[in-house]
Amino acid sequence: MGKIDEVKEILSTLRIWMSLSFGALVLLIGSLVKRYDTGVVDMFFWLGIGVMLMLVLALIGIMKKISLKTKEIKDL
Repeated sequence: MGKIDEVKEILSTLRIWMSLSFGALVLLIGSLVKRYDTGVVDMFFWLGIGVMLMLVLALIGIMKKISLKTKEIKDL
């Protein structure tokens, strides 16, 4: 497998992870809003907030990796 094919495969995998992470984030935010609207602000609500923040940070990291891999393809 050539270097460019390897980089393209990694880039595709990162894009799939980004899509899955966005979907999970949307579901989580929807669940948190529903809990907040019903007035159920308990430990699970705050745990969800923490997981949401971790997902946002993971998405930022994935986007940076995608940007680096895209620039790497340009250089090949």
